[in-house]
Amino acid sequence: MADEQLDEKNLNAEEAGAEDLGARVQVLEEQLAAAKDQSLRAAAELQNIRRRAEQDVEKAHKFALEKFAGDLLPVIDSLERGLELSSADDETIKPMREGIELTLKMFHDTLKRYNLEAVDPHGEPFNAEHHQAMAMQESADVEPNSVLKVFQKGYLLNGRLLRPAMVVVSKAPAAPQPSIDEKA
Repeated sequence: MADEQLDEKNLNAEEAGAEDLGARVQVLEEQLAAAKDQSLRAAAELQNIRRRAEQDVEKAHKFALEKFAGDLLPVIDSLERGLELSSADDETIKPMREGIELTLKMFHDTLKRYNLEAVDPHGEPFNAEHHQAMAMQESADVEPNSVLKVFQKGYLLNGRLLRPAMVVVSKAPAAPQPSIDEKA
């Protein structure tokens, strides 16, 4: 009888140990799943950080000249304005005009090499993303919302707006108001 009681106690202890072992296995499996999840999240976060860093470096290379190019634009504007205001027929300033034209051509070639392109929208539809409307003017000759005049060219650096073009935009002519005599 004592043997039976001892066997029963051992059996109960084994069952308790098996239940305890099963619970421990379940806890360890949950911890393993949580660790795997945490590992996957850390790997994804690392990949996102790497991708953002690559994009930042790419943007830094693409737009490193932005401030410098922006500072050169008034020089180009002045050269262009000088050509506009000088007469091509005046023989006394012809050598000076040729020098300005060559300098301006070198500037434009250099800008093109560094993906800086002019936005000269004369006659095009107004685009608020690339143009800044300085005034509106009635015009029956062109469609409403078209660029009539360009005060200052705009520029794009690698497709990103560096400076908007300053323009005059057309609007439809106002309907003539009937005079007092016509109303009567």
